[in-house]
Amino acid sequence: MTTKADKKAIFSWMLFDWAGQPFHTLLVTFIFAPYFAAYVVGDPVQGQIQWATMMAIAGLFVAIISPFLGAIADTIGPRKPWMALFAALFVLGSFPLWIATPNMDNTTLVLFIMGVGFVGVTFCEVFANAMLPELGEREDMGQLSGSSYALGYIGGLIALFLMLLLFQAGENGKTLIGFDPLFGLDPATKEGTRIVGPLVAIWFMVFMIPFFKWVPDVQKNNLRSGATSDAIKQLFVTLKKLPSNTSLFSYLGSSMFYRDALNGTYAFGGIYAIGVLDWSITQVGIFGIVGGLTAVIFSYFGGKLDRKIGPKKVIIISVIILIFACMLLVGTARETFFGAQLVDASTLPDKILMFCGALIGGAGGMLQSASRTMMIFQANKERMTEAFGLYALSGRASAWLAPGLIALFTELTQSQRLGIMPVILLFLIGLVLLVWVKPGAEYE
Repeated sequence: MTTKADKKAIFSWMLFDWAGQPFHTLLVTFIFAPYFAAYVVGDPVQGQIQWATMMAIAGLFVAIISPFLGAIADTIGPRKPWMALFAALFVLGSFPLWIATPNMDNTTLVLFIMGVGFVGVTFCEVFANAMLPELGEREDMGQLSGSSYALGYIGGLIALFLMLLLFQAGENGKTLIGFDPLFGLDPATKEGTRIVGPLVAIWFMVFMIPFFKWVPDVQKNNLRSGATSDAIKQLFVTLKKLPSNTSLFSYLGSSMFYRDALNGTYAFGGIYAIGVLDWSITQVGIFGIVGGLTAVIFSYFGGKLDRKIGPKKVIIISVIILIFACMLLVGTARETFFGAQLVDASTLPDKILMFCGALIGGAGGMLQSASRTMMIFQANKERMTEAFGLYALSGRASAWLAPGLIALFTELTQSQRLGIMPVILLFLIGLVLLVWVKPGAEYE
């Protein structure tokens, strides 16, 4: 593999995914989100509505701000000071989640803290993604992206294992291996679950050290008067030209819908498992391990497939798998499978959900990796942070849509299972818009 940076710099950049993935794995999907719905709010349906609303608001904020940040960073540079700022937001939005006690009155405060962390991790991703093209040759991007996502999912899995083995208590007050929660954490007040916020924050701070120390950064420091306004003007020039660049414009639209659908699937998978199938937090954690393992495998080999057949085909394959998995979820309830009555105590729903978790984890990892590569192929090389700001915009401009529709459908149907139906439609829209995307197109 021909690279423009040394192996230490590349591995240090990949450690960003390792450092940040536990936020998504432990907080957004498998531990804190279902805990919030089932215990902090105390009502899985209302908890899902509150969580969806918070995700929608945070996503809308990111959508508005990220293109401007990217444009300013490309004009002024360097990127690491921005990363440091949003890394601080990451920590401030995860560590204090310890305060989320069962049946607490002020759930809004918990949602606000989580929203701050979500903004921090998302903005960090904008700047980290923009640094990828400087680490390798064009033909290496798919494999670098896939390997990085695979490493990130391994990090998420290890963090999840630590939670289940050392901290998270089951109904018997013991961890998955039969120990009392570490540090004398009290199972009665869910301290073994609430520790997830500080754990994610400490993990991030420790493993981001190599990133800040060894990943190369752009050296320009254009702090002249008017640089910020020039950057914003350049952004509007880029936005004005977007509709004439059919491939880039279509790709941003496509990724807007399918990534929003994927994030909705991630955000509500654990909540679905608790509310629909009455799983415990520990069972949801095992569910996360299965999904994480397939994500590692699919991301790594998906990167190799990306290099062989191109990111567009990998994206199409991934979206089709995700649509299939979501259809299975909508059709599965504790007592029925697509309307057919199941025998009492049937384990079929549990097996189907575990299978869907494996599909969603694997296809989701492959989709995210190929999507990052595709953006690099479409973007202006000289405005890469701006491009990933637009990528974040496309991913978050409708970020309110999946959570908002899930909240609306859940409210209307009073069913968590039927509440996730809108994500299928969003995946389909994203798939259709890929028709106008040229696999190897670059910014014109």
